[in-house]
Amino acid sequence: QVQQNVERLFTRFVDEGKATVRLREPAVDLCLSKANVTNLKTFLSAVRLAHQGTDTGALPLSPLVPAKNSDVEKPKTKMIITSRRDYPLTKSFPFSLEHLQTSYCKLARIDTRVLSLKKLRKLDLSHNHIKQLPATLGDLVCLQELDLHDNHLEAFSGALCSSGLQKCLQFLDLSQNQIQALPIEFCQLRGLVQLKLDDNALLRLPCRIGQLSHLRFLSAARNKLPFLPSDFRKLSLENLDLFGNPFEQPNPLVPNIQLKIPLTLLECAARATINHRIPYGCHLLPSHLCKDLEVAKTCRCGSACLSSFIQITVTMNLHHVAHTVVLVDNMGGTEAPILCYFCSLDCYSQFLDRHLQSNG
Repeated sequence: QVQQNVERLFTRFVDEGKATVRLREPAVDLCLSKANVTNLKTFLSAVRLAHQGTDTGALPLSPLVPAKNSDVEKPKTKMIITSRRDYPLTKSFPFSLEHLQTSYCKLARIDTRVLSLKKLRKLDLSHNHIKQLPATLGDLVCLQELDLHDNHLEAFSGALCSSGLQKCLQFLDLSQNQIQALPIEFCQLRGLVQLKLDDNALLRLPCRIGQLSHLRFLSAARNKLPFLPSDFRKLSLENLDLFGNPFEQPNPLVPNIQLKIPLTLLECAARATINHRIPYGCHLLPSHLCKDLEVAKTCRCGSACLSSFIQITVTMNLHHVAHTVVLVDNMGGTEAPILCYFCSLDCYSQFLDRHLQSNG
């Protein structure tokens, strides 16, 4: 179907036997090369007339001779660009690309032409100057690997975490950026297998990181982490690297007490909703309450607590969550402080009794 379906003809190099026909549907570029110049011009003339609605009987068509396999150019699936000089400014990226690397190109933003490459499986934008990620990056629903190593990122938006990347993204490299925190929605990227966060300014890891059930390789070395979230216990990793973080010394005897006695009605309702697994959503509750419920704390007894709790840090051996652990410090340690919550004074007292007995 040609009529009204040709978006553009590229004929600058027609005298060299080259031309490109860009179609609207399907959104592909038909690249012609090594063609007979006279035949190519005749063909392009016929395409223009067909696009304008000319009757097929009036088109200057000649009998087609089947092309040899050696004459057919296969769709390009991989492109690697490693310098600003080689970056295409006027030429389009082939729509057939599955792997694109544009490193060391001094890019300040992601090229919108890249965001239209719907077949991309691997995108490497490392060693650039990118400060912000567009929400449309989430439209690349086949993207399995995303490398943003060594850029100027200060955030990873929640919109991307709620996009099509949820199901497809398996490898994410955000190392050597300027990120201080990841959004609550980050743990919706449940297909992640490998996550690199080294050399940022992270003050905390996502509180629901345990939801990343497929995660096997995690590195967050040389950040500013004082402790790990309580949900960290749920991970099952093959390799873990947390070297060079300023972890605090755990002290279970110095609790952070946020208990409200008696409990507020909001706290009671929130605890009941989670403990009894009552369905909720933005169609039933205000969105801010839904977000609060999604990040509720879990007491050692298994009960939930929202804003009324006792918080302490305890020591966890990282081999409990990872087969291979890179040393946490130069002293050969593999232990780190992890947050621990209690829903009541009773629960904290019971823990404290056991802790004092084991250390007595």
